[in-house]
Amino acid sequence: MDKQKRIVHMFDDIAKSYDLANRVLSFGSDIAWRKRACEMAYDLYDKKSIESIVDVACGTGDMLGFWQKIAAKKGIDVLDFIGVDPSRGMLEVAKEKFPHFRYLEAYAQELPLENASAEFVSITYGIRNVVERQEAIEEFFRILKPGGVLVILEFTKREKRTPMDAVVELYMKKVLPRIGGLVSGNKEAYEYLPNSIDNFLTTEQLVRELESAGFTMRTVRSFSFGISTLFIAQKP
Repeated sequence: MDKQKRIVHMFDDIAKSYDLANRVLSFGSDIAWRKRACEMAYDLYDKKSIESIVDVACGTGDMLGFWQKIAAKKGIDVLDFIGVDPSRGMLEVAKEKFPHFRYLEAYAQELPLENASAEFVSITYGIRNVVERQEAIEEFFRILKPGGVLVILEFTKREKRTPMDAVVELYMKKVLPRIGGLVSGNKEAYEYLPNSIDNFLTTEQLVRELESAGFTMRTVRSFSFGISTLFIAQKP
């Protein structure tokens, strides 16, 4: 089994406990991070009607739910919400939670969508799990309409320069796997999380990859002492 399929299989295993684990492990902060990302992206785009929002690596559908909720709050009419994920287990949970959205079982680097068919593409805490990351970024660019917006929330690699960096590293490597293992019954999956962050890019490296794919960076914002980073880019 190749690396990408092993990652997908791991998410199949933890799908039913994934939401609870996220809330516990982030102390609920991921909700605020997601809402802020939606608000900032909508404000940047500044249109009251949007044809489609595609959430890649949608997992259990949480981000789609926030896209819908914040759109309603701002009086924005979104015609189509589409969730894409290669994990069948995650999609099954998403369909139970949000049966009114549309879902596609597919990899980020092989999106079954037409060229220039989406106005928004988002991927939250999923880009570091994509083995063929550059191909995925090129796919995001392909399916976005000119002027379309890409929103990425991710745990980027930290330089570990301050005492707070040391505290965060201790939590991620020692505390998180134990709590995640208790909540999900799969400690291995939550040992993978901090390792995947260490093996991922810094904020600056991801910005360079997005720009080299043709995107124009509009916002880079860190949350909670740099634990989570928001990237908003736009297709010219």
